Amino acid sequence: MKNGWERKPFENCIEPVVYTRKVQRKDFLNEGQFPIVSQEAEFTNGYWNDEADVFKVSTPVVIFGDHTQVLKYVDFDFVLGADGVKILQPRSFLRPKFLFYQLQAAELASLGYARHYRLLKELEIKVPPLPEQQRIVGLLDETFSGIATAQANAGKNLQNARSLFESHLQSVFTQRGAKWDRVTLQTLLDRRWIECHLDGNHGSDYPRKDEFISVGVPYISANCLDDEHIDMSRAKYLSPSRAAQLRKGIAKDNDVLFAHNATVGPVAILHTDEEKVILGTSLTYYRCDPKHILPEYLAHYMRSFGFKSQYLQVMKQSTRNQVPITKQREFFHVIPPLEEQKLIVGALDGLLENGQRLAHIYERKLAALEALKKSLLHQAFTGEL
Repeated sequence: MKNGWERKPFENCIEPVVYTRKVQRKDFLNEGQFPIVSQEAEFTNGYWNDEADVFKVSTPVVIFGDHTQVLKYVDFDFVLGADGVKILQPRSFLRPKFLFYQLQAAELASLGYARHYRLLKELEIKVPPLPEQQRIVGLLDETFSGIATAQANAGKNLQNARSLFESHLQSVFTQRGAKWDRVTLQTLLDRRWIECHLDGNHGSDYPRKDEFISVGVPYISANCLDDEHIDMSRAKYLSPSRAAQLRKGIAKDNDVLFAHNATVGPVAILHTDEEKVILGTSLTYYRCDPKHILPEYLAHYMRSFGFKSQYLQVMKQSTRNQVPITKQREFFHVIPPLEEQKLIVGALDGLLENGQRLAHIYERKLAALEALKKSLLHQAFTGEL
């Protein structure tokens, strides 16, 4: 540690604080006189009008989310939101923003939704002279401002890359040809254009945790669908004998998979050399007859707003984040002649691939900027900045 720096126990660095009344999340107002600050990620989370509940800020404070570990630097009067908000008022030898940055550098362990304040109490806070604190804060403020601008630009470019594909997708399915069919999934099943449509609801036969092994028959859930493809590195495995006991949710190569439970919406085509892949309760497969419906076409249609709007409407009518298989069979699908499907797939595949390439570039840039922030924080509080 640099000369002139001290170490002090965390609790010796914090002034006692008298808390004002905390407002429950359900009571937050959309507009009002006083901003509410809670432990959620957004900086302010609502408004309140009762001045008696306002926490007056004479010198800036640091807000710590006891459950979420979210940190906020607050230099204005505010109202406390719900439970889990800790107000950290530094003592006079510690500048508030210096403490804010130092706590960001601490990288506390995650205890899930348990309380984390006890981890703060185990910290030792590094305390350089006040002029040195101000110098470090000034450097971090300036650098982080530039990083924030770069992150905002990269985030906007990432959104634009995704929106370009979605916009083109929307235009394809809103300008339908004269010979395009618009029929329910049940009709497609009756015609046998969709040969099979089943989910992985194994009921009482659902595999127990101790039945999963390191190698065997793949077992996948919605968390394996990532960016329009299936990440088999996230798969679990069952022994062949245990997998043979399951009678439904057995997907095969070229099946279109739809996440319908908990995580709703992702669509991907299963490409596999495996004889079968077992689906968890969160996935449904659509098995196409390629003489009538190309799997690639169906996957693109199921990413379109025309399909999304149907399952979003179902979800609005339920408190559960799911789209039951019976409801899926009521959804309409737009099916052009096979030759037109091929043309659509050719155009959309290229656009999707280009969009994913751009998205990955911007995602890597965002990750690099976040890594730079962590590196600067580490340097600042090891005396290297």
